[in-house]
Amino acid sequence: MKLSRQIRNIVGSGSDGWDLFRRARALIAAGEPVVELTIGEHDIRTDPVILEAMERSARGGHTGYASIPGIPALRQAVAARIAARTGVATTADNILITAGGQFGLFTAHNAVCDPGDRALFIDPYYATYPGTIRTAGAIPVAVTALAEHGFQPQEAALDAAAPGARSLLINSPNNPTGAVYDLATMQGIARVCQRHDLWLISDEVYDSQVWQGDFISPRALPDMAERTMVVGSLSKSHAMTGSRIGWICAPEHTIRPMLDLATHSNYGIPGFVQDAALAALALPPEFEAAVAEPFRRRRDIAARLVAGQNVVRAAPMQGAMYALLDIRATGLTGEGFADALLDEERIAVMPGESFGAAAGGHVRVALTVEDTQLEDALTRLLAFAAARAAG
Repeated sequence: MKLSRQIRNIVGSGSDGWDLFRRARALIAAGEPVVELTIGEHDIRTDPVILEAMERSARGGHTGYASIPGIPALRQAVAARIAARTGVATTADNILITAGGQFGLFTAHNAVCDPGDRALFIDPYYATYPGTIRTAGAIPVAVTALAEHGFQPQEAALDAAAPGARSLLINSPNNPTGAVYDLATMQGIARVCQRHDLWLISDEVYDSQVWQGDFISPRALPDMAERTMVVGSLSKSHAMTGSRIGWICAPEHTIRPMLDLATHSNYGIPGFVQDAALAALALPPEFEAAVAEPFRRRRDIAARLVAGQNVVRAAPMQGAMYALLDIRATGLTGEGFADALLDEERIAVMPGESFGAAAGGHVRVALTVEDTQLEDALTRLLAFAAARAAG
């Protein structure tokens, strides 16, 4: 018996880019000491204040079916957060609570794309983007953002790819490059969307991690709120990755159809998780800043170490919790470098090829271990690269 083409085609041809991560986890399970710098997982756990709210809610009985679009108070809190950050009037009617940002991306693409539609996204990209687009039956079309442009997508490249497309997916601050899209870039994106009547899906899960420049939500640009779906979550801002709590902010008329999809898929988010999210959003801004601060500090460590040698170069590191390192001077691909680094140094990083052709010859380092351990691992990585380049 065969499975459907739809499910067999989610990752397309070849690897989905997670092979090295799985190999590193297998070594760790076997007792090997591996420094894991692969995924964007905080080295702190969810704050006890949030967990206590979750426990109170669960013990208080909020364990049955919860409101599928999200409990009203949480939708209002998310709307207030977005309005405060962007200056755009936002109400609970613009909000759908989702099972993390990933399910938000799945829902948004299923809402705006028909089978066979072309759906644009930026290369380099987060590894799940093409597969998420395929789950909607759409055709993923990568638009390259080049290192020489600071990985800022160019209007001309978007314009060339846009005819006949239905949507464009962007991510700023960007995973894996660390680029924070500036105003000129966002204005170019907006013009392309308006010229070609594209839906814009904006993945803003790293909005609290901006180290250089300013965070700009394209929904705040003139005439863009009506064609923009913003995907957000508490995973990165509040160290709640495992809670799977996120949202879509979109024009009011789109929320009910997306609610229908939620009803026929995961049937909503546990009430006690939503109550914990509500408690998290009630914390002062200083809380989010404290969660983000270690990554700002580690970004500075990475920048200092890279500046002290001449083999490895770094992408902008303007935001998010990663360093994308150009290792092409070693003569290795990103996959070859990452595999050898794991074998010889027991340091696990993600190959750039996991994130698209434009990140080939790079590795992505997650800044997710304690400062001293990170500095030691990066020092060893750079020495490893220097030895390969000299060889």
